[in-house]
Amino acid sequence: MVLHAENLALLGGELCLDFVNTVEYRGSDRVHEFLESYSDLVLWSQHADSLTDEQAKRLLREVQQRQEEVDGVFRQAIALRETIYNIFTSVTGGCLPDSASLETLNVFLVEALSQLRVVFTGQGFTWNWAGNDKTLDRVLWPIVQSAAELLTSDELSRVKQCAGCGWLFVDRSRNRSRRWCDMRVCGNRAKARRHYQRRRKREGK
Repeated sequence: MVLHAENLALLGGELCLDFVNTVEYRGSDRVHEFLESYSDLVLWSQHADSLTDEQAKRLLREVQQRQEEVDGVFRQAIALRETIYNIFTSVTGGCLPDSASLETLNVFLVEALSQLRVVFTGQGFTWNWAGNDKTLDRVLWPIVQSAAELLTSDELSRVKQCAGCGWLFVDRSRNRSRRWCDMRVCGNRAKARRHYQRRRKREGK
């Protein structure tokens, strides 16, 4: 199956990490970008359940009528993604994130939280987003909230980077021994590489 934004594996364990994982093999000659446009962003958000099907349809209808605005929001989305990546890879590497990245995240956070409301659903109170379904940057708000909540949670120490493709994930295994985003993919690739290298060594090549 060919992977696209709308069917990309969601292995991060949190929305913000799945968003970061819309690029694979960063910094290598195999880097692959899954978000090429605002439409890709909307389709991915629908796939990740941060937009409803109806919200996604309405935003996709806005693309042709508001191309300049759409391009601006898409640039913001990529900037947000790389900011979140920089922050969490610093944390997984045992370093403090740089102040510029934190400041950028906080700028996004101020905007996102200003749209958050407490609403009554008939079954109780819950969080909901303000604005109408044609607000282009609403796709970013749940991602920003997810990043802020994970950074301030007890699970931050469980965030790891896949030893294969570089994707980020929350290791919720009991003994915190997970090394791969998916053992069936990156884990098996690593096993195959080790087997190949051992065989070549035995053969003296």
